[in-house]
Amino acid sequence: MRQKLERLFLCFLFYSFLGWCYEVFLEVVVYRWGYSDRGVLVGPYCVVYGFGALLIIGLLSGAKKKKLPFGASVLTPLLVFLEVMAVATTVELIASYLMEWTVGSWMWDYTRFSFNFQGRIALNPSIRFGLGGLVILYFLQPCFDRFLRRISSRVQSVAAALLGVLFAADVFYTLLKGAFAL
Repeated sequence: MRQKLERLFLCFLFYSFLGWCYEVFLEVVVYRWGYSDRGVLVGPYCVVYGFGALLIIGLLSGAKKKKLPFGASVLTPLLVFLEVMAVATTVELIASYLMEWTVGSWMWDYTRFSFNFQGRIALNPSIRFGLGGLVILYFLQPCFDRFLRRISSRVQSVAAALLGVLFAADVFYTLLKGAFAL
């Protein structure tokens, strides 16, 4: 059980870090707004991506294996895409409400996009998250699982413990900083 939790935590941090990289890439390269630290915590991770990825993997890994024929083609990737989109959009909407409830606002504004809801979610990012979820399910997670199988459980435990201490310190520091900002 401990090993499974360690793997989940490492997976969470991996996707949180990739989410942070994705956000920084969008700001610097795509939108050319310049660098800003994307995320609530100090470290290079966006935890909403980590939670979203874990949910997508947990809920939809089995769905990608089902073969749903439609004539000469298979509909499975399209249906998985739509399911990923729904999960990711729901996670983002809930995250926006949680952030607003805890800190007074959320970190994104989709009002410039068509088909948005209160600037919290929009079709354009939801499509991107759907595509990203397909990349996670069909490519990244199988690679990450192979990587974890190649390293010893002792190394995984030490890595999870060290990263857990750093992550906990980051959360504590962020909460403490927020408490004194009031």
